[in-house]
Amino acid sequence: MDKENRTAGELLQEKLCINRRNIGLTATDGEEAAAQAFCEPYKQFLDACKTEREAVTYIVARARAAGYKPFDPKEVYLPGDRVYYNNRGKAVILSTIGTRPMSDGVRIMASHIDSPRLDLKPNPLYEDSQLALFKTHYYGGIKKYQWGAIPLALHGVIVKKNGETITCAIGEAEDDPVFTVTDLLPHLAQEQMKRTLAEGLKGEELNVLVGCRPFKDDKVSEKVKLNVIRLLNEKYGVVEEDFLSAELTAVPQFKARDVGLDRSMVGSYGHDDRVCAYTSLMAELEAESPAYTTVTVFTDKEETGSDGNTGLNSNYLKYFIKDLAGMHGLSGREVLSKSTCLSADVNAAYDPTFGDTLEKRNCAYLNQGVVVTQYTGARGKSGTSQASAEFMAEIRNLLDDAKVVWQTGELGKVDLGGGGTVAMYIAALNVDVVDVGVPVLSMHAPFEVVSKQDVYQTYRAFRAYIAAK
Repeated sequence: MDKENRTAGELLQEKLCINRRNIGLTATDGEEAAAQAFCEPYKQFLDACKTEREAVTYIVARARAAGYKPFDPKEVYLPGDRVYYNNRGKAVILSTIGTRPMSDGVRIMASHIDSPRLDLKPNPLYEDSQLALFKTHYYGGIKKYQWGAIPLALHGVIVKKNGETITCAIGEAEDDPVFTVTDLLPHLAQEQMKRTLAEGLKGEELNVLVGCRPFKDDKVSEKVKLNVIRLLNEKYGVVEEDFLSAELTAVPQFKARDVGLDRSMVGSYGHDDRVCAYTSLMAELEAESPAYTTVTVFTDKEETGSDGNTGLNSNYLKYFIKDLAGMHGLSGREVLSKSTCLSADVNAAYDPTFGDTLEKRNCAYLNQGVVVTQYTGARGKSGTSQASAEFMAEIRNLLDDAKVVWQTGELGKVDLGGGGTVAMYIAALNVDVVDVGVPVLSMHAPFEVVSKQDVYQTYRAFRAYIAAK
């Protein structure tokens, strides 16, 4: 309707009230095509990067191809120089030196590249009733029952006593075998069905089936187990004791696929939080001459509390910025106190099947763009860092000026939901930080769903953030 034909009330409503755009309804042909094109290589990234180690390998390869060099704290870098810091093969930082002085602070984007999964225990392989299985210890917050009776792949590394590192990825190639956690048939599950949903499958029941063919020798015991370890020895040269120095994990074998007859969504394992890792990576790689120095972080261990030397509750980010600052005669404190950060993490999308879990006026929706989350935490905002009103205003202006489609969201009703991100650890460095990311359906499930338009708008948000003058 033309502005001249609108009523006074319609004009006033447009001027005064929130009217967020549903890009699914209003996207132009160009916007649709751009979102579709952006998500094709994103799906390839998801398939290639099912663990944090694989994600670091991918990111470093892309960075090196774009001219990034290994970071040397003894060097002095000039505007336009591009460096990366690889933290133990499980976390990585990319940085492009800006034209503004380091004393103005840096622009940080921080996502995590670990996802919920089933880690193998240190002594995983055993035989019971002529079946060989792996014992697992689940990693991160999962609904355990979702991990039964689905195809799994085995990923990770084995480090032998001689220092040789073996990289494993079994189950991804078309002719590879896959693995699975077995479940009980309904005919015999009367007692199991009386369990709570949380105990439908218990932690010690998440045993991965790996073989049933015995080694043909009546003189040995545990013939099936022996045959499995024989096959591993022939393929990788490992012995059972090498499991003690291994990081092996069972992950969903699913490939990333378009979802819906309209192909408007992507379904995959690991959207949380590799969708924010990929979108921020693409924005970083395109930042050839930014005003502010960029510091784009891809971290580990978020799903288990960010502890450990590759999680953001350690000091590796602080030390990296301290080294950057020192090149310019500044302290890390001086640079951090002037810096800002987008904590790049996902939020829950409204699901009408379970609509009573979210508060409709303050939750995120598919196809309404990137989600800005002012605070996370649980109940009385415990375990959160809340972005200030001043920083929220800055982000509002930034996104609106760039014509990014965005929305706000919380993670569930006040006394029901809650969750955390890496924002609190970056805020502890005296940095202004807010959570920004993609709304997700079926978060933490083996197969999560996102809207392609939301993925593309998240990339545009990160690009606008580091392009700001």
